[in-house]
Amino acid sequence: MYQEMSDKPVLLRLQDVTVLKQNKKRVLDSVSVAIREGEHTAILGPNGSGKSSLIKLITREHYPMVHPDGSPTMQIYGRERWNVFELRTLLGIVSTDLQQMFASGLAHGRTQGLDVVVSGFFASAGLFPHQEVSEAMRQQGREALAMMEVEHLANKSVEEMSTGEVRRVLIARALVYKPRALVLDEPTTGLDLLAMHRFLETLRTIAQGGKTIILVTHHIEEIIPEIERVILLKDGRVFLDGPKHDVLTTHNLSALYEAPIRIQAGAPGYYTATASERLPEVTEEPSPTEALHKR
Repeated sequence: MYQEMSDKPVLLRLQDVTVLKQNKKRVLDSVSVAIREGEHTAILGPNGSGKSSLIKLITREHYPMVHPDGSPTMQIYGRERWNVFELRTLLGIVSTDLQQMFASGLAHGRTQGLDVVVSGFFASAGLFPHQEVSEAMRQQGREALAMMEVEHLANKSVEEMSTGEVRRVLIARALVYKPRALVLDEPTTGLDLLAMHRFLETLRTIAQGGKTIILVTHHIEEIIPEIERVILLKDGRVFLDGPKHDVLTTHNLSALYEAPIRIQAGAPGYYTATASERLPEVTEEPSPTEALHKR
């Protein structure tokens, strides 16, 4: 297991986690990972690698197999059990399932942007008549929208928003409790090139502001420069885990996808990946992480 920043508290710890589907297929297979506060991390893998299952494990939609000795399988900030309202002050989660729910209009009629954000206080899909919303809540909602640079969406219906606008509003919803960490699942899916660039710049600002970012994706172009650790998943297992510059190599990504993948530096601090007909000739020694993986 990759270890660094040992002076920081462990935000998320998975210890030998296995999750089975009803057909007994292991969607997560003996996964062990520890991510510390302040350790911006990307979790990368192809479709079917276990990324969505990992998100659902954190949101308690999936449950891991119990260890025979009763030891914890998953801990958040050192605890196995949390009150959901207390946990939201520590960990904000924006999943693709959440976005689909709001974007499809299942929330509650024509829900406006500020109402979506404020609904984060109640863990509900929009606001309902029985919920008591204070002015302080609405003010925090406006501040969260401002952090995501979408104050102008406060009175706009979700149905009228673009994919990128909905994404920013939902992240504002996760930020309304001012959590210490943010988990994002495929955050730029459906965004055009300009919207993706603007979104990633906003995400960089959040990371630089002190919130820990855990980014779950299959696009290395989403991995912002502030992220220094990358975990590769394959077939429900940790394939490789280490510093970004060691993990994001042509050799490692080609092995992950079982196809020739060429990794290159993109914009400053970013990487790009392109499919290739064949791998380039290797002229340098493999990095320490690659050498360890080969063994």
